[in-house]
Amino acid sequence: MPLPVLLSDPHFYLAGVTAVLMLGIAKSGFPGSFGAMGVPLMSLVMSPVQAAAIVLPLLCVIDWWGVKVYWGAWDRPTLKTILPGALVGIGAGSLLFGTVSDNTILVLVGSIAVLFTLNAWFRLAARQAAAPRSVLKGGFWSAVSGFTSFVAHAGGPPMMVYLLPLKLPQSRFIATMGVCFLIMNAIKLVPYAYLGQFSAANLLTSLVLVPVVPVGIHLGRWLQSRVSHAVFYRISEVSLFLNGLLLIYEGGFAH
Repeated sequence: MPLPVLLSDPHFYLAGVTAVLMLGIAKSGFPGSFGAMGVPLMSLVMSPVQAAAIVLPLLCVIDWWGVKVYWGAWDRPTLKTILPGALVGIGAGSLLFGTVSDNTILVLVGSIAVLFTLNAWFRLAARQAAAPRSVLKGGFWSAVSGFTSFVAHAGGPPMMVYLLPLKLPQSRFIATMGVCFLIMNAIKLVPYAYLGQFSAANLLTSLVLVPVVPVGIHLGRWLQSRVSHAVFYRISEVSLFLNGLLLIYEGGFAH
């Protein structure tokens, strides 16, 4: 099989390696808008659809590596709340694939992220205590996350809308997000394959970028170990806000 044309393009390596490093840093627990920049960065050298197909296997590897780092630290009651809704959202995304534009989804997710953080910042009194778990809120936001994750790999902001107010301990928050998205991304492989997103060229391109994964994970762990609990959540909220602005720009203005 001839090598994909992308693998002979130096611009691909610049964009691809940078994207995987950012994804690894984000998935290893260091709060930041790095993860949201993965697909947009790859889209600089290929179509967004192809970028999403190449990134998904990498996300599965990154998620698994990140979960190993925080093995057993996840919050089981929270996972029981969010996983059913996430699966419903993925199912809806697979059924509606191609009927809703990626740009519309990006603007929607970005708007949710921005409005949530603005609400959190301006309701200071309500933010002093951790919010209780809610099957209704958890089910709704995880379903939105599953849907946006399927159609645009942008499931993080809706999930954080539910998880951040719980104020879980830092390692538990990271592990819970990690396990949830490991399961979600693994399940997404099936409909992605059915929809013809995994050509031999795309899978080979993903494989070429796999060695960058542990570098990003360990870099993220190093950064995360130097951030306190309070600063972690401040950075997470600012990250969510910037993530939202990035998604709005990518969906509404970048094309």
